[in-house]
Amino acid sequence: MLDLYPKVIPGPPRPSRILTPSSAMPHSGKERYEVPGNGAILIRVGTGDRVSIVNPEGGQRVELVAADEGGRIDAGLLGVQANSDASGLKALLAAGPRLGSGMGGLRLGLERRGIDLAKGGAVALFGAETAAGSEEAFTITRDGVLVIAAPGGDMTPDGQETATPILVLVQRSALLSVKQFDLPDPLADPVLDLRVKSATARAYFVKAGDYIQIIDVDGRQCTDFQAFAARKLDRGIEHALDVTTSRTLMGHAYSMPGLHSKYFDQDMLPLLEVVQDTVGRHDAFAMACAAKYYDDIGYPGHANCSENFNGALAEYNVTARPGWMAVNLFFNTGIDAHGVLYTDEPWSRPGDYVLFRALTDLVCVSSACPDDTTPANGWYLSDIHVRTYSGEEKFSRAIAWRATPDSEPKMTKDTAFSERTGALTRNVVEYKGYWLPNVYSSNGAIEEYWACREKAVVLDLSPLRKFEVTGPDAEALMQYTLTRDVKKLSVGQVVYSAMCYEHGGMIDDGTLFRLGRDNFRWIGGDDYGGIWLREQAEKLGLKVMVRSSTDQLHNLAVQGPNSREIMRRMIWTAPHQPTIEELGWFRFTVGRVGGPNGAPVVVSRTGYTGELGFEVFCHPKDGTAVYDAVWENGRDLGLRPMGLAALDMVRIEAGLIFAGYDFSDQTDPFEAGIGFTVPLKSKTDDFIGRDALIRRKENPRWKFVGLDIEANVDVGHGDCIHVGRAQVGEVTSSMRSPLLGKNIALARVDLAHAEVGTAVEIGKLDGHQKRLPAVIVGLSHYDPKKTRPQS
Repeated sequence: MLDLYPKVIPGPPRPSRILTPSSAMPHSGKERYEVPGNGAILIRVGTGDRVSIVNPEGGQRVELVAADEGGRIDAGLLGVQANSDASGLKALLAAGPRLGSGMGGLRLGLERRGIDLAKGGAVALFGAETAAGSEEAFTITRDGVLVIAAPGGDMTPDGQETATPILVLVQRSALLSVKQFDLPDPLADPVLDLRVKSATARAYFVKAGDYIQIIDVDGRQCTDFQAFAARKLDRGIEHALDVTTSRTLMGHAYSMPGLHSKYFDQDMLPLLEVVQDTVGRHDAFAMACAAKYYDDIGYPGHANCSENFNGALAEYNVTARPGWMAVNLFFNTGIDAHGVLYTDEPWSRPGDYVLFRALTDLVCVSSACPDDTTPANGWYLSDIHVRTYSGEEKFSRAIAWRATPDSEPKMTKDTAFSERTGALTRNVVEYKGYWLPNVYSSNGAIEEYWACREKAVVLDLSPLRKFEVTGPDAEALMQYTLTRDVKKLSVGQVVYSAMCYEHGGMIDDGTLFRLGRDNFRWIGGDDYGGIWLREQAEKLGLKVMVRSSTDQLHNLAVQGPNSREIMRRMIWTAPHQPTIEELGWFRFTVGRVGGPNGAPVVVSRTGYTGELGFEVFCHPKDGTAVYDAVWENGRDLGLRPMGLAALDMVRIEAGLIFAGYDFSDQTDPFEAGIGFTVPLKSKTDDFIGRDALIRRKENPRWKFVGLDIEANVDVGHGDCIHVGRAQVGEVTSSMRSPLLGKNIALARVDLAHAEVGTAVEIGKLDGHQKRLPAVIVGLSHYDPKKTRPQS
């Protein structure tokens, strides 16, 4: 009889399988925190919570200070007895805020709770020999707070005693539901503390110069924001913040901390600027949701932000509108290739915020968006919180940056040299979690370019990621994970290498320094390089530590024909170390600035410009002294500061590759033009990706080439390359060369059309309506034999 009926899929419906980082699942009861090396954090804990302290990189000591809700320190909250006096935490607080340490906020949190470190002890965990991944767990006996510190000393440039992050995992005994998450501690003493309840809006006044912090309390909740110049409102002029004007003047889809940070009204009056943003994903195209939107999709009478704005602004006598233009904070939108505006769940997590600074007296209004018909609010409606702070407070510009999807956000930091570079330019950009100069005000990119080619430049490259690789199996790990033959590397030598996945795609490129028999330093462009090295070490059971040292080792590049003379004047070396004159290409020396008692440095003869050059590594505390010494010794030799814009020009001319532009994890070293880093015939040890690289070398499809472009029209990354109608490649990097007097590019093209001299066309507009003639040339437009850096 059942044959008479159609077949069905048996059983109940299956839930969607969605893989999400645990830190992005605010209602799972799992929370994740990261304590920076030489830093500390404070978190709330409750009875029955399970707290795990993980030493992900190994060798990092930890101090725990637990206090009850009355501020009394008691290790009994952890179910153990105190075994130290919290000397490491006290030293961190006494030293004051360091780059990214979080100590300023911690000090405020301790003061607000009345916690006196002199009146209690701490629980000390781990030590210098602690293995990577070691973990200690505690069950909380009663409600209170927990301070976790990762103290350490200052690492010398030739040492490897770095302070590394600690991971804190919390499994809550009681799952928090929406509207139950704690607010983060204030950034300072608030002037206004205002709760915007779910599906409502609140209006408020802010004085010129004061700061406005808009907080997503529970995560995944949008908030529409609007502001008026109060003086205009007093005159009956209702000119609201205008997102179209702001996008046009700033040249961005929405304003962000940095150079393009302001929002304006329709008269181009600046109303406020963005100071900090822990999310980096918002909307300034769509209107605040309105009654018509819900009516049109079948939800008549639905609460909406526009009507909530009208109600909140009534006390300021602002005329009601059927729909409001707004900055839609945390609203995750984009425009696809077909011009369609799409939305998805917000990126924001519990406690994420945007910090504005009022540039004039403002009347502001904030909503907690009531849209429960789309993923716009993560399918949960929750509250928004607004705090304002006095203009007397000081907050640095910052954008949150995550190394991996599950990492805690890290706010953009200044480098050790920012005090000096910041006095020379305001044109800075965020790069890998740091602010770096883009162009210097007194020079400009062209002058900086010529200074590099003809005299000398100094530039800040501190965001390069540094990792200390130490232990008896350090050589074995690097031999297996890098394409180069590490066993041939002498102490004092540097080698440039690729790092690949099993399929041959590149993870990163970088330089490996050999500091000793079992001591290496990997310097690359991405945090994931260190994470991946630790994963391989654990998988193989190797006795080796891979510890991050980026925040302990900042670096300047001194490049150009006069760079050797600047270094010779500046660097003192001990008799057992090579002098600057003796230092060979891809070698390093250990020295001091100005004499035997000067700031310690490591100097390598390396660079990213195609010129003779050096890189100088120092501890951040010595950054100003090192920068001043470079400047003093180079002033009469034509030294100029150089920013990222000019650096991009010289590296493209020299055929030097840049991650995310010239290579990715889909690109192998041969396709990235650095096949020389893969010695398949001479390296006799196996390494990750070797078999795949052999196959890819024997069956190549793409070749990395140079292009000479026969038009003074800008060409961009990703522009298509054609032979006839067929696309045969794409541009990866391009620039207008001052030296060659023409536009040039780096490109990846199909092997069938990669012969030098082949005529191709670069497609603009839709790829067909506008074409730029070009010719395939060698990869390096400038000094292809690398005679200048070897000179």
